[in-house]
Amino acid sequence: MDASLWEATLAAAVTVLANGLGGVPFLFVRKFPEKIARFGWAISGGLMLSASVFNLIIPGIDDGGIMPVAAGIFLGAAMMVGTSHWLSHREITVAGLSQDGARRVAMVLITLFIHSFPEGLAIGVAYGSGYGTLGLVMAVAIAIHNIPEGLAVSLPLRAEGVGPWKCILWALVSGVPQVIAAIPAFMAVRAFRPMLPYAFGFAAGAMIFLVFSEMIPESRDSERQRLSSGVAGMAGFLAMMVIQQVLVF
Repeated sequence: MDASLWEATLAAAVTVLANGLGGVPFLFVRKFPEKIARFGWAISGGLMLSASVFNLIIPGIDDGGIMPVAAGIFLGAAMMVGTSHWLSHREITVAGLSQDGARRVAMVLITLFIHSFPEGLAIGVAYGSGYGTLGLVMAVAIAIHNIPEGLAVSLPLRAEGVGPWKCILWALVSGVPQVIAAIPAFMAVRAFRPMLPYAFGFAAGAMIFLVFSEMIPESRDSERQRLSSGVAGMAGFLAMMVIQQVLVF
């Protein structure tokens, strides 16, 4: 059991490191012009929306049916509404950004942090299930899709002027809950497995709310950018979908 627990913990740690790879390209991008920065918000929004559908909603429905996922989506979105309201009435500082910029970045980090919990649960449950190589397959799948998720975290941060190493650091931090959640899920697989559909829906609701409330509006500063924002968002959505379907499955 100890060896298997260590395997589950190590697998979850590797998936966290994969998040950091998504921020590596920004070591070579010195500055984002405003127009490119807005593309970044749109692409990141598309990546997150696609991850919500293909990594959270569909697997959640397959695992527990539509009602637990729907309940989770509602609760996740409601939590983000409360978080947004709370942040808007407080002075916050993130990487020296302006109040609006700091609030947007905080929302992104909170959302991706939440998103990592059900992934950690999935790894722990898979390793604790005893079904052959299911845990390894689950960890590899999550690690692969964590790379563009790290990109989804880093893009808006870099667009707001956050340094490239800090982008990588925050991408790594956003994945830490995968390790935290994997351990108890492995040790009490029967207790945690019923939570998966709700957890998937909760994370999806938070991400979808973030995309619609922050990322899409920030990607457009005028009506003329509607088309370019839409194209960039769809590019991000399709990129994540292809990664999920071709590289993982």
